[in-house]
Amino acid sequence: MVSISLPGLRRRSRRLWNDSRGFNLTELLVLVAVIGIITTVSAPAFVSYWRSATLKAGAQELATILNRGRSIAISQNTTLCVKQSVTKVQFLTGGCAGTVWTGPGTDGGGWFTLQNSITVTSATANVIFNYLGAATTAGSYTVQNPVNNAAMTVTVALSGRVTIGP
Repeated sequence: MVSISLPGLRRRSRRLWNDSRGFNLTELLVLVAVIGIITTVSAPAFVSYWRSATLKAGAQELATILNRGRSIAISQNTTLCVKQSVTKVQFLTGGCAGTVWTGPGTDGGGWFTLQNSITVTSATANVIFNYLGAATTAGSYTVQNPVNNAAMTVTVALSGRVTIGP
């Protein structure tokens, strides 16, 4: 085996590793440019994701409120009417002419306020849950994000089952 000795190369390579104490200006500029490009490309996707996540969260919040109304109707052995305004939902026990239910999550008037300015509309009459948890009138609610007008539908079947759809 033949051994070749290059003392100058060995000294130079040691100096490269021992003298490097950070980044030079060119490397920093390239790094800043890459971060800028990634941010520019990903920003629209992030905004789109944020809006769709807000809408989905609003639909899930409404579905949770409706399921809570169903549970209250069962636990109190009464009928419960679900009344809605633009950004709020209210429960009335004993039917739609009954008394306002107030409890955890409601304000002083018994209204549940939906977060993030999500709006709710309904083309059907108020949903009424009976003492068994079934809906005497089925209904569907349109949950809309006012920023981009995207919408999802929350449906209450006659069985009382609450589902979220596109």
